[in-house]
Amino acid sequence: MDERAVSPHIKSEESHLDAGLRPRTWDEFVGQATVKETLRILIAAAKARDETLDHILLYGPPGLGKTTLAHIIAAEMGVSLKITSGPAIERPGDLAAILTNLRRGDVLFIDEIHRLSRAVEEVLYPAMEDFALDIVIGKGPGARNIRLSLPRFTILGATTRLALVAAPLRDRFGAVFRLDFYSPQELAQIIRRAARLLNTSIDEGGVQEIAARSRGTARIANRLLKRVRDYAQVRADGVITRTVAREALALLDVDELGLDDLDRKVLRTVIEKFGGGPVGLETIAASLSEEGDTIMDVVEPYLLQLGFLDRTPRGRVATRRAYEHLGLPFPEDKAPQQPTLL
Repeated sequence: MDERAVSPHIKSEESHLDAGLRPRTWDEFVGQATVKETLRILIAAAKARDETLDHILLYGPPGLGKTTLAHIIAAEMGVSLKITSGPAIERPGDLAAILTNLRRGDVLFIDEIHRLSRAVEEVLYPAMEDFALDIVIGKGPGARNIRLSLPRFTILGATTRLALVAAPLRDRFGAVFRLDFYSPQELAQIIRRAARLLNTSIDEGGVQEIAARSRGTARIANRLLKRVRDYAQVRADGVITRTVAREALALLDVDELGLDDLDRKVLRTVIEKFGGGPVGLETIAASLSEEGDTIMDVVEPYLLQLGFLDRTPRGRVATRRAYEHLGLPFPEDKAPQQPTLL
């Protein structure tokens, strides 16, 4: 997965570069206008009352700026940001150690919060609601429960799978926001800013070409820009033009809509192996030797946005648009039947 140029997940060796491109203020953060404006109001109101910010839950596909928003929110509140993830908190004791080290107003960012275990969630509930930590000392009849007070803090949760966040946990967030895919115009702004920070020469044609293939995702736009920059440095004169961008992205196997080899394999599997569907997600994943979560979280959202796949109660179905994009004939028996006039 990490080798995909259009994967929205960051490779560890590229983290320092992505961190350098991360917006640090509201003015630098492009897109998500409604979410951004609402957050600014919440922060301004909390600061005016000298209160901590309400717990916030951000959800949406990966690569849209959830971590970046966490950094900006903490900076605007003038507090420290602590970062962890659901899989990293394996035991209630791990969470207790994190919570007892927080100071008043701190923001604790929990990525992939839907992957917290039930035992850890049970500890988190009173911490979020009452700012208290319940600890059981001893075992059996002699066990005692001690409640420790915690400073008021803010949990900022992020998830790509809102439906997997337990209802009791979801209800304890004061604000829930969905992050949407970016428009080509917004991606163009992001690419221009990143090019300036990378000291890369790029004309408007190059900007538009990369933006069109970035799958509506800011992280992918930055990654493609860096890969095209490498190509321009080695194979061209260092300037990214539309032609240079097209050549570089063709070498990366990213087509004009931003689909790569895995995306096309998913579509071809549905169409050629299973007659266009309906076919179950796990069946598709098994046919490609991929994880079902990978197909659902990384591949499907963009194919659904393009209208190339439909989700039905019986499984996934390839649409006429998918056939046309792959240059395959659309079966007549799948076309809507015209009513017969009697």
